[in-house]
Amino acid sequence: MKNKISVLMSVYNDELFVGQAIESILKQSYTNFEFLIIDDFSTDNTYSICNEYSNQDSRIYLEKNTSNIGLTLSLNKLVNKASGRFIARQDSDDTSYENRFLIQEKLLRTSKFAACSTLASIKNQNRIIPNFSRFVAPKITLKFKNPIIHGTLMIKKDVLEKIGRYDENYYFAQDYKLMRDLIDQKYKIKIIKEVLYELNMENNISKIYEEEQKYYAYHCNLFKFLQYSPKTDVYSK
Repeated sequence: MKNKISVLMSVYNDELFVGQAIESILKQSYTNFEFLIIDDFSTDNTYSICNEYSNQDSRIYLEKNTSNIGLTLSLNKLVNKASGRFIARQDSDDTSYENRFLIQEKLLRTSKFAACSTLASIKNQNRIIPNFSRFVAPKITLKFKNPIIHGTLMIKKDVLEKIGRYDENYYFAQDYKLMRDLIDQKYKIKIIKEVLYELNMENNISKIYEEEQKYYAYHCNLFKFLQYSPKTDVYSK
């Protein structure tokens, strides 16, 4: 179908929240989507929960890795399966507001923006992010940090293919590298100034691996200026 969205979600040991994440996608007011889920070799009940939803809704495609390979490789595997015009992200411990896809799809379909993200509320906090950086053009902010909330990202699939998908040299901060690649290749990114997502900041990957995230983000900027690839300096889990 025309203007189909392929939703990508990689999940690992997230049995407490993954059901809520899945339901927030299935309840979207924009219904022309496929939901591609990959379980990154979970050791809890995550896969069983995902499988229950998969059996109930034909839009869900579910796969399980035979070993834990990380977010970057898992997302690229799902990109290979995607058949939609647009690629949307969803994190397994977050929730999307029901009109998120409707608003993002319309923007990408009717504009020259290659990708867009949204604002997010922080679960159990009275806070909205990004804060001040939402008022600055992403191409400027990305020189210093990533203002794009990865779980809210929607991107044109043909653009994602042209820039080489997610850089597999980056085990962490793969979203920052992707945004830098977009800007470096002169694509435009839009931050929609509406709260369309709820972000769980308790024990998520960004908090657990905060130092590793900073390491990769630093090298993303450093190697940009040095025009050097970090292939020989990759953090291994």
